[in-house]
Amino acid sequence: MRIPLSWLREYAQVPAGATAEDVMAQLVKVGLEEEAVHRPLDELKGPIVVGQVLSAEKEPQSNGKTINWCQVRVVPEGSEQTLTGEGIDPSGVQGIVCGAHNFKPGDKVVVTLPGAVLPGDFRITPRNTYGHLSAGMIASVRELGIGEDHDGILVLSTLGLDPEIGSDALEVLSLHDEAAEINVTPDRSYCFSIRGVAREYAHATGTEFTDPAARVAVAAADGPGYPVRLEDQAPIYGKPGCDRFVARTVRGVDPSRPTPPWMASRLRLAGIRSISLVVDISNYVMLELGQPLHFYDLDRLAGDIVVRRANQGETLETLDGKVRKLDPEDLLITDESGAIGIAGVMGGAATEVSDSTVNVLVEAAHFEEVGIARSRRRHKLPSEASKRFERGVDWQVADEAAQRAVDLLTELAGGTAEATATDAGQEPAAVVIDLPAHYAAERIGMEFSEDQIVSSLQDLGAGVEKYDGGYRVTVPSWRQDLVIKEDLTEEIARLVGYDKIPATLPVAPPGRGLTRSQQQRRRVLQSLADAGLTEVLSYPFATKADNDTFGSPDGTGRSALKLANPLSDEHGYLRTSVLPGLLETARRNHSRGFRDLALYEAGLVFLPGERLGSASIPPLGALPDEDVLDGLYDGIPDQPLHIAAVFMGHDSPAGAGHTPHPWDWADALDMARLVGDVLGVELVIEQGLHQAFHPGRTARILLRSGETVGYSGELHPKLLAARDLPARTVALELNADLLFAAAPDVIVAKHISTFPLATQDVALVVDQETPASMVLETLREGAGELLEEIALFDVYSGTGIESGKKSLAFGLRFRANDRTLTADEASEARAAAVALAAERFGAVQR
Repeated sequence: MRIPLSWLREYAQVPAGATAEDVMAQLVKVGLEEEAVHRPLDELKGPIVVGQVLSAEKEPQSNGKTINWCQVRVVPEGSEQTLTGEGIDPSGVQGIVCGAHNFKPGDKVVVTLPGAVLPGDFRITPRNTYGHLSAGMIASVRELGIGEDHDGILVLSTLGLDPEIGSDALEVLSLHDEAAEINVTPDRSYCFSIRGVAREYAHATGTEFTDPAARVAVAAADGPGYPVRLEDQAPIYGKPGCDRFVARTVRGVDPSRPTPPWMASRLRLAGIRSISLVVDISNYVMLELGQPLHFYDLDRLAGDIVVRRANQGETLETLDGKVRKLDPEDLLITDESGAIGIAGVMGGAATEVSDSTVNVLVEAAHFEEVGIARSRRRHKLPSEASKRFERGVDWQVADEAAQRAVDLLTELAGGTAEATATDAGQEPAAVVIDLPAHYAAERIGMEFSEDQIVSSLQDLGAGVEKYDGGYRVTVPSWRQDLVIKEDLTEEIARLVGYDKIPATLPVAPPGRGLTRSQQQRRRVLQSLADAGLTEVLSYPFATKADNDTFGSPDGTGRSALKLANPLSDEHGYLRTSVLPGLLETARRNHSRGFRDLALYEAGLVFLPGERLGSASIPPLGALPDEDVLDGLYDGIPDQPLHIAAVFMGHDSPAGAGHTPHPWDWADALDMARLVGDVLGVELVIEQGLHQAFHPGRTARILLRSGETVGYSGELHPKLLAARDLPARTVALELNADLLFAAAPDVIVAKHISTFPLATQDVALVVDQETPASMVLETLREGAGELLEEIALFDVYSGTGIESGKKSLAFGLRFRANDRTLTADEASEARAAAVALAAERFGAVQR
């Protein structure tokens, strides 16, 4: 919201010398956020004066263009030119070349003299052009930075102005004003008006506030006005779409009258383009009082106005010239011809005010917030009106806003107001909140006196009635955000001053800190980052195909939660695996030239069970009992934490004397082992099968108990091709919650023996289908307690190996904690291990 300071000064005691920065500094004290300063004079520098065209000689040019060689008087006749400088004629008459043709001798215009600076750092200097020395420029609206019109120069009479020659044009056009821009949060909708911001400025400075609505004298109606009926047959949440509709009639409006410069300047500073006097009055009242208005061409209306919901298949051509298909939930303004506007969003073209409008019907209505917001989103029609209606508008100010518009139409547009008026609807009950006397102090942590509480609430405009033990507060009609006593507590703290609240650092009780799972998660994520991976975050939304592909190893499909209101129809489910989003992040980076990637993500997946949701929602305002809470929790889907990683390209960039290593399935498996090592969990690796992974290069990762915790390996070639990912992309995904549960509370470091190692290798020939992991575990079991470490270092099949067989080579490390092993002891342990492998798998030593 942009606040022109001259406008704010009418209703708040802003010091004459205060700048926009000063105003924002005060508003910040009461919780409003500063955004920017808008000051026309930051880009305009004089001399810019009012001039009168004495002559304009048309001179055709060889390029087909016709220019005007003008003589323009810039000081009153008989007066001396007080300005000096290059190009300033002492006679007070400047010779200027102008290419526009929308003026004539005698017209008063805006002249930028040599030395002036226009927006865009455009400096005016005398220059030779078209055979003349042009000393200045006759300015257009766009050149002055006060509009977009560039078809011709600005003739001041079109604005209803007849200023003295030589006077300051910036003053004539009200360009010495400035505006402070603030960010208005959704709960402070009343600040989308000068009225609301002036009230907040008075709060911040402790000065007097003048309510602009109180200045409006609403004329008593001597009869019913234009007939209006409110017929909402399908209210949203039981709340009528329109609960008040005020209408006033003004006849004999002169549509040709210009918008006064002071009004156009304020609208421009407030961020709204000046269109025509009638439309500008509508916008001016909206900005001043916060009540959006709509003006109808009275002669285009047919019969009674009816506010109702749209019929199936009904259409409307809106003011932007587009024909829109209406939804049965849309609230419409209609007459006998059909829809003439989407309530609170945009009017219809059939009844819009035009240059030929002479009779105007003024509408000031109050609409329900949810319906307006839905219609605005549905039709993609953001507007200044809908922005206010969907956040809440003061029910009580509609008649004052209508009267203010009527007054301006009669004063500025020459209209005549009819004495009749329409005011349809029923006033809602006022919101009354009981506030216990000590409630604010208990919540804020500081004592408030009775005077502070009462004066703060009364400054808001609330009615306060004291009773034994507290205060009964009647909320003002413009504060729809105040509904419970906590809201009042926040307002008391805000108005007394946030700076008055003592800053005390709470002392953490002993024995607190991160939970076990939080510590485990931090260790795992840090270890992956330390290993060179980059953490990313992706959306938790997935397609059904992704959930079926990644969430189920065997292709049977995975039950998933379907979103009721998804961001996109394609991604309409909550994910059952982290990999789809991670792969999309990798694809996007790869498409932008990042060829070497190692990404990981930790996030929740959503696995619905047999029961989902609850039969009913507990009522508000009361804590549900334990049984109800248990029922609610039972309906929440299981949400385990998964950790996934994707690798593509190489592990490092190429360099002189260095050949980078391409990421492969073994690297993904090593990262899974790293996670297990960090948690102190021993993982079992075996050949796996998962539809998203390569059928021969997939590892299933298990706990010692046999429970599967994830998969790792090379992704399926067809899947990679479909996603435009490079071949041999590898990935892993682990159920972190299962790993956390299996991890010991304390990871005990192994004893480091001072005795030397005894290293022996063994190569065993086994059937091709025999998993190497099972052979490794058998050797570990057979070797006994002397075996410290065992690792598979080679797999071979080919020449010298019988068909259908393979050779597995293992490195065994033996060590005793109390002595140096002899070669015979190591060989005996190795032989025992080989014997057990031969017994179980028919293994033959090579």
